[in-house]
Amino acid sequence: MPSEQSSEILESLKVVAAALREAKVPFALAGGLAAWAHGGPPTEHDIDLMIRPADAELALATLRGAGLRADAPPEGWLMKAWHGEVLIDLIFDPKGIVVDDDFLERCHAMNVSAVDMQVIPLDDLLVGKLLALTEHNLDFGPPLEWARAIREQVDWSDVSTRTAGSPFARTFLSMLDELGVVDRASTVAP
Repeated sequence: MPSEQSSEILESLKVVAAALREAKVPFALAGGLAAWAHGGPPTEHDIDLMIRPADAELALATLRGAGLRADAPPEGWLMKAWHGEVLIDLIFDPKGIVVDDDFLERCHAMNVSAVDMQVIPLDDLLVGKLLALTEHNLDFGPPLEWARAIREQVDWSDVSTRTAGSPFARTFLSMLDELGVVDRASTVAP
């Protein structure tokens, strides 16, 4: 892990991971912190955890029981909790990914700041982020930072195939080619 991560975020991750593990709620680290765990840049935002839909209510109750503020917002695909000022998103219905036992089994077992946990594969991380882009939420910054740092670890043809229906994802992949981050030929399925 090349760059130093916020101690506040890592402490919150430890608290949340311990609470979920104690309650036997399986999860996988996602978002910017997962990119960082794979060698990407540190995140300054929040903690994203993928959980199965069936575990969403238990996960939220578990974090409340651990003393976190928690909320079930109206979006219908995530729950939110706060450890101090650190936001934790419990994501159970992301775009382009089904969070089930098979998904959790193919996540990578990694040690993140001295805590063993499952971490989302980079292909899934990018697919989820790119499919979440819309004209009202069009921030290429984080996935561009991730792509620059972890490009050799990503199956770009898989990402391209899985996001082919999104004009924003296609634009992002084209931008990576124009910037020399990845060769466009590597984003085309064989």
